[in-house]
Amino acid sequence: MAKACAVHILVKTKSEADKIKQKLAKGESFSALAKKYSTCPSGKKGGDLGEFKPGQMVKAFDNVVFKKAILEVHGPIQTQFGYHLIKTLYRN
Repeated sequence: MAKACAVHILVKTKSEADKIKQKLAKGESFSALAKKYSTCPSGKKGGDLGEFKPGQMVKAFDNVVFKKAILEVHGPIQTQFGYHLIKTLYRN
């Protein structure tokens, strides 16, 4: 069974996610930005979601984590929770 580990930043609006993505592009720390802006409880841990399997997250989230390039920031991805910036750390 595949597994992955990812970090994410969850915010309410696409424009907010776009602004944070620009900060990331300038080299700001993903972890620090997650702690400052993420509305998900994982924000306190720098956005760390730990390890999970396909199907444990919503489909739009899984599609990024299990199909897109690792160690790149993807998004904003919209789910029922808001807008995510997602970075997959590893998957096997």
